[in-house]
Amino acid sequence: MTHQYHPLGFEGSRIAQGYWRLNEWGMSDQELVSFIEQSIAAGITTVDHADIYGDYQCESLFGQALKLKPSLRDQLQIVTKCGILLPSKHRPDISSHRYDQSTQHIIQSVDRSLQNLNVDNIELLLLHRPTPLMDADHIAEAFEHLFTVGKVTHFGVSNFTPQQVDLLQSRLPMPLVVNQVELSPLELKHFKDGTLEHAQQHAITPMAWSPFAGGDLFKLEGIDPTLHQAMTQIAETHNASLDQIALAWLIRHPSGIAPVIGSGKIERVKAAQQALTIELSDKEWFEIWVASQGHPVP
Repeated sequence: MTHQYHPLGFEGSRIAQGYWRLNEWGMSDQELVSFIEQSIAAGITTVDHADIYGDYQCESLFGQALKLKPSLRDQLQIVTKCGILLPSKHRPDISSHRYDQSTQHIIQSVDRSLQNLNVDNIELLLLHRPTPLMDADHIAEAFEHLFTVGKVTHFGVSNFTPQQVDLLQSRLPMPLVVNQVELSPLELKHFKDGTLEHAQQHAITPMAWSPFAGGDLFKLEGIDPTLHQAMTQIAETHNASLDQIALAWLIRHPSGIAPVIGSGKIERVKAAQQALTIELSDKEWFEIWVASQGHPVP
């Protein structure tokens, strides 16, 4: 039986390049153009943004690179997020840290993101986090408008529970295609709470943010030595690096996890893409699972 949906939920690369730390990379516009070009050449064409990244600056930095070389746009699938308000010198209109998923705010956020990114439309819009004041009808009104006028092609969420996804989906004529959640060999919560089963059931792609647990996977003081040893042995077996094994472990899951990496070093980007060629056995997958949990399976 074949899947009823594209393996990624939308037409994009299996691994996405995240730009949440772009403002820390210290790249010139031309250096960023080169980085994007090399990432595309390596096979990573999906780029992950959010309006708030880099104190509201990362989208604009990326947009400057696209302005410098507009031909890059047609080779990319742009993901961005909205819904979090952060006080910032760049946004004096925001007085407190909170969430806003009103119809007006979603539409205004997308218009601002399009302007910052220097594009006419984005492939995928995500609500960044669930809010206790979520009104699914208001969100649906915004989504339908953005789709109808051609500013957004696909829609999804980030950090939503299955119940929250179902509530929003019940008001929408279009499918939610992505739920971006934290997944890594150190973060097993969503492997256990029904999120990944729900994603498979409803043809939703789980995008994995922080697949390396913020770098803790590579620090002996950051993880249990048993997990580090298990991953190191499997890496040696496959002649691979620890980050490649972490990605291969996520990709092995039948829900079709699409990891989001965040390195500004092109060597790490190329290595990440090569993780797609690593096929872990069930035995190897469970060795990492058991080492992370700290106890055998029941």
